[in-house]
Amino acid sequence: MSPEWLLDDSGRPVADALVLSHPEQMERLRAVCPEAAPTAVLAGDPCWDRMLAARPYRERYRRALGVGRAQRLVVLNSTWNPESLFGDGPAGGDDVLPSLLPRLTSELPVDEYRLAAVLHPNIWYGHGPGQIRAWLDRARRAGLTLVDPLHGWRQALLAADAVIGDHGSVTYYAAALGTPVLLGAAPLAGLAPDAPVHAFVRTAPRLDPALPLRPQLTRLIDTHSPSPTPAAFTSSVPGESATRLRRLFYGMIGIPEPDAPALLEPLPLPPFEPAAHTVPLRVLTRLLGSAEVSVVRYAGPHPAPDSTGESHTAVHDDTREQDQLSLADVVFRHGAADDPRFGSPALWTTEVLARHPRCALAVYVTGPGACTARTADGTLLLLRAEPPSDADPGACASALHAWLAFGKSLHEAVAQGLTVHTGGAVHRVRVALG
Repeated sequence: MSPEWLLDDSGRPVADALVLSHPEQMERLRAVCPEAAPTAVLAGDPCWDRMLAARPYRERYRRALGVGRAQRLVVLNSTWNPESLFGDGPAGGDDVLPSLLPRLTSELPVDEYRLAAVLHPNIWYGHGPGQIRAWLDRARRAGLTLVDPLHGWRQALLAADAVIGDHGSVTYYAAALGTPVLLGAAPLAGLAPDAPVHAFVRTAPRLDPALPLRPQLTRLIDTHSPSPTPAAFTSSVPGESATRLRRLFYGMIGIPEPDAPALLEPLPLPPFEPAAHTVPLRVLTRLLGSAEVSVVRYAGPHPAPDSTGESHTAVHDDTREQDQLSLADVVFRHGAADDPRFGSPALWTTEVLARHPRCALAVYVTGPGACTARTADGTLLLLRAEPPSDADPGACASALHAWLAFGKSLHEAVAQGLTVHTGGAVHRVRVALG
């Protein structure tokens, strides 16, 4: 709110009405540009009101992103600025986000964390969608979802368990929702010293890139105590923006308002977009007890921070790292059971084992919680997680591989099933001969 943005060359306001969401903004406007103060209208924030109305549907948005009940969704957010999370860094240094992503995908187990990124529309416009996707290609193949910058970011914020952001408005909205926020970039130079967002950026927890990332996220989420301040300053009239804005617009046009109440469009339910892991996965397994297996999967590219248990490699059939298929212990893919391109799950698993002699288990995931697997000796199996489990069938298949690699009996697994532990979740998995 400075004169060069609000006044024309003759010193008159460029806008007939300047919509503000809080009286605090009016006070700052009067102080920095009194000429524009008469145009100010307190009309709330329709974006905030839509988010407030959509809060009851948080679980739907989480399911749309494929977030399991025991998973934590971490949303990375960057505004459009050289010092933002996806910017040039201090004094022209490295971008924070591209250097952060390989560490996040390496340190956070894929069955315990889900990653999504919200990038300012100007980032997409300035560099082009193809360049953005190319820069973030490896992270996307490791499970990162790029959220639609216009139509999906609000839903992602509502679904998030934590946000790693910067000084942009999306980060402030996250704090207003009560979501734990960790600042990966926190420049103060472009913020008005007396603005609420300045106080927020100055005091919010900071990401320390020199330390392991997972403990920082765990501590942030477990110790978080929401502050009422961001929500209070986001809008002083929550829920009233539609009414106030329509009154303003019709008054400026000079015609009567309709009799019907003014309503905002509800936030749409995004398309189903679960994580896709097509990079080779390092899988660590431990036998916990009778038919109980712990599975921890990492998407790299750096070495996993945990080295506990036996290790094997699981590789997606469509991986870009085709050379890794010949080294994989488990080869898997996702698809409909009746997809004619693969013949059938039984045929595809047979072909995979013939093509990759080192492979011990070929796995065709046919739907949530279900897959068809074939062992190296040709035995066809059907695996299904018992409801209400939302287990990734790939993790269940890795548990079966580990069970057999430990020298345990397949007949025992068929007779009593497996109990698969992934982080804090426990899944009962039925194993049947195909």
